Formats: sequence, structure tokens, C-alpha cells
Amino acid sequence: MAADTSQSVAKAADDGVGNDSAVRGRSRRTDSGNTRKTGNAGSAGNAGALKRALSTHWYAWAMVAPVVLVLGVIIGWPLVRGFYLSLTDANERNVARDIGARHIDATYEFVGLDNYTAVLGDPVFLQRLVWTVLWTVACVSITFAIGLALANMLNRQFRGRAAYRMALILPWAVPGFVSVFAWRFLFNRDNGILNKILDGGGIAAVPWLDDPTWAKFSVIAVNVWLGIPFMMVALLGGLQSIPGELYEAAEMDGASAWQRFRHITLPGLRAVSMTVILLSTIWTFNMFPVIFLLTRGGPGDSTEILVTQAFREAFITSPRDFAVSATWGVLILLLLMIFALVYRRSLRKQGEVW
Repeated sequence: MAADTSQSVAKAADDGVGNDSAVRGRSRRTDSGNTRKTGNAGSAGNAGALKRALSTHWYAWAMVAPVVLVLGVIIGWPLVRGFYLSLTDANERNVARDIGARHIDATYEFVGLDNYTAVLGDPVFLQRLVWTVLWTVACVSITFAIGLALANMLNRQFRGRAAYRMALILPWAVPGFVSVFAWRFLFNRDNGILNKILDGGGIAAVPWLDDPTWAKFSVIAVNVWLGIPFMMVALLGGLQSIPGELYEAAEMDGASAWQRFRHITLPGLRAVSMTVILLSTIWTFNMFPVIFLLTRGGPGDSTEILVTQAFREAFITSPRDFAVSATWGVLILLLLMIFALVYRRSLRKQGEVW
């Protein structure tokens, strides 16, 4: 009896272990099956959500599609093409071209990152970069300061305010190349109005565009003059969105004009200021017309910035080096992207949503 009992207990234990293994096996199969079902359900749900979004907002998609297509053709394709050319040795001697009825195929070759190594290792790149950064910082900071001062003046009630607004916005309405040519005439060393005025006061003529230092001052002054209207209008809109009750309460509490400006105006303009500074920085960094039309990068190459150097490589130097020009362009884009990302990150740290 004892032996039979022991055998029964062992058999029961074995049966229990076997049943547990079978249960675990069925559980694993069930779990894997549920996982597959969940994955399929998720994919089907995503597809269904996309289908519902398309069916609900089809009109918006139809309106946006032409814009996306045009931007892809005008911006996307040249960007991809330029990046590809920067990886080759393309110049005017080895690109595809037609001479009369004869067609010559392209013979340029893929060279990888050789162009980037050559440009970044060239001291010219560092010189252009330093001056471009100084030019951008000077123009944006001076434009912002003057635009903010004028916006504060025009935000008050006084006689003839509309006329003053129109006069200050006028540089924005004039085409840029017309404004630059007008300033070029003003800066003329022999017949310019500015030197005529100085000569009348007994002051020697200033070589505005013939001396490297004065040429840099001149291009900054012209770009500031062109940028003030945009900065002023944007900041004026921001000022008008600040509740007047805040100023009234601060004045009743005895706050001075500087305290009201520091603690009410500047915080109220923070969102607008961050946006206009970013846009102004990008525009100034790539401000080709002012430099090229006013000084053509001279005297010598003292006012040459990155974008004018890229233009020079593609259209002025001989042979025209399309690959190196594209390399300069890609580097400019990368620099601006890095600046925008760092700028955005700093804003998020300050609690600004952008």
C-alpha cells in the first residue's frame, strides 16, 4: 500500500507539472496571438484615422497640394541639385552644354566631401564667416534698437502721427535695388551729396566706398535703413497689443518711464521681438543685394560675405566653379539651421512656445 501510494503521488506530481507546462504554452501562444492582433488593429486604426482625416479635410489638402508642389519644384529640387553638385567637381568646362547644334555631355565626377574639406580649410572661409557674423549682429541690433524707439514714439497720440508713419514706412515700399543705387549716389566720393555737405562745412571728403572701414560702415548703414520699417511695424503691432491698464496702474504706483519700459514694454514684446530678430537675422545673413550693388564686395574683398562669395564662385571667377559655389551654399544653409535650432532651444528654456 505504501508503494502504491508513493507511485500515485509521483504520478500526480508529474501530471501537475505537465499540466502547468501545457497551460504556460497555451498562455504564450495566446499572448503572441493577442500581440499580433493588437499590432494589426493598431495598423488598421492608423490607416483608418488617416483615411478619416483625408475624407474630412480633403478640401484643405487639395488647397495645400499646389503650394507644396510649387515649393518642391522651386525650392526642393534646386536644393537637392545643389547638394549633389557640392559632391562633384562640376565647373563650366565639364558640365553638359550646347555649342551651336553640337551637344557636349557632362564629364564631371563624384568627389565626395573634398569640396567641403577644401572650403573649410581655406582661410577665406573664416574671413568671410567672421565678417558675415559681425555684419549680421551689427545690422540686427541697430535695426532693432532704432525700430523699437520709433515704435514707442509712434504708439503715442500726437498730431500728424499718420504722416510720420507713412514717411517711416516709405523705405519699405521702394524696391531694394532702387534704394541701394540711391545710396550709392549719396556715397559717391566726388559728386555725392554727403561729401558736398561735408565740403560745405570745411570737412575733407570721406571715401565712403573706397576705404575698407568706411565701406563696411556704409553697407551696414544702408541695410539698417532698409530694415527699420519692418522692425518698426512689427514692434508697433506688439506695443498696441499690450493692455493700457498696465501702464496706468504702474504710473499710479509711482513707476518711472524707464521702469514701465523695462517691466511692462519689454516683457510684453518678448514674443514679437524673438520672431522679428530671427527673421531679420536670416535675411541679413543672406542680404546679397546691398553688398553686391553697393560695393560689389569691395574695395578688394573687404565687404564680401558668404552669400556673395558663393555668387562670385558661380558667376564671376573663371572657370566658373559650380561645385564650390554649391558647397558655399550648403554651408550657409547648415549655419542658419544650426542658429535656428539653438535659438529655438533657448526660447523653449525661457518658456516661450515657438
